Amino acid sequence: MAGTQLEPSSSDPIVAAHIDTAEVPSAAWGWSGEAPKTFRFFGWFFAVFLLLMIIGNHTGLVEDLWLIGCAALMVMILVRDIVLRRKPR
Repeated sequence: MAGTQLEPSSSDPIVAAHIDTAEVPSAAWGWSGEAPKTFRFFGWFFAVFLLLMIIGNHTGLVEDLWLIGCAALMVMILVRDIVLRRKPR
């Protein structure tokens, strides 16, 4: 019968790239961070993309309002992120 106990050495917290594996268990076997610059880039990219989608073959105004509203919401979230990053903690 296979044992269900963990090895004593595997339960000790290991600091890998300033990340404690007790808090982030996946840090022991790979990258476990976020890519904030990538997320911000794609946020701005998709906000512009939504506004470019207004140019199209639709005739109604409702679609335009949804596209503008979603793009505006994304821009507000991105601007809020910029403001919060500039404030000291």
